[in-house]
Amino acid sequence: MTTTTNQQGRPDQRTRADGSQPLVRAVNVTKSFHGNEVLKGIDLTVHRGEVVVLLGPSGSGKTTFLRCINQLETIDGGRIWVDGDLMGYREDEKGHLHHLTDKQVSAQRRDIGMVFQRFNLFPHKTALENVMEAPMQVKGVSKAKARARGLELLERVGLADKPKAYPGALSGGQQQRVAIARALAMDPKLMLFDEPTSALDPELVGEVLRVMRDLAEAGMTMIVVTHEMGFAREVADHVVFMDAGVVCEEGTARDVISNPQQERTRSFLRRMRSEEQQERRDEQEQEQVEPA
Repeated sequence: MTTTTNQQGRPDQRTRADGSQPLVRAVNVTKSFHGNEVLKGIDLTVHRGEVVVLLGPSGSGKTTFLRCINQLETIDGGRIWVDGDLMGYREDEKGHLHHLTDKQVSAQRRDIGMVFQRFNLFPHKTALENVMEAPMQVKGVSKAKARARGLELLERVGLADKPKAYPGALSGGQQQRVAIARALAMDPKLMLFDEPTSALDPELVGEVLRVMRDLAEAGMTMIVVTHEMGFAREVADHVVFMDAGVVCEEGTARDVISNPQQERTRSFLRRMRSEEQQERRDEQEQEQVEPA
């Protein structure tokens, strides 16, 4: 895989030797809120079956960028393609962009699953009913097929014994796994994860990361915003470090995490390592004070 530079000095998209087209391609994406420029020309390439991890401090634009891919936010400039489709727009023969209708945007979203920090499950529906809902309502899948697929997905995320449980009776980790199963029920081409473990108690993080590792091993294309450095080291094919709305550094996990070239990246990683060490010390102290 190679990186080249175009005539404007911007890095071209990563290419593969076999010439295959990327599943996701973002070029010069910009986004502002109330005059505050949050994304300042983001380029990203994600190939099929890849896991790309976005790292960076809070406020760096990672979540906004994910939401732009899924058209939960409208970009101000640039282009985003998913599986060859220009997201949110159609381009005429003169290169002018025209907004798609809400119905057309919704159709594009069907191929993209998204898991948020908060689980956003329907509290009045069981785990199985939460997973069945979208295929039935959006795709018109029969109740019997949605139920069979829902049970299969709950088993896949380790919740085969919880189909009748309501969200209020589940732990945070279990709820997040239901949310992952719900996203998978739409058979997405791409999964977006926005800090899926940040709202969980430390002891529940591992169970969610295990499901995500399994998805990666099964070949799911994933873009993951996370502060879980172990996951990034072990699972990511490509790591992108963002800060203040720009991509500061990108490469393999080894390149970016173990041998960062930019001071902003090094500073962020030092802070993350310090926090990880403090968490381990806190866990050890807690184990010492708990009765046997």
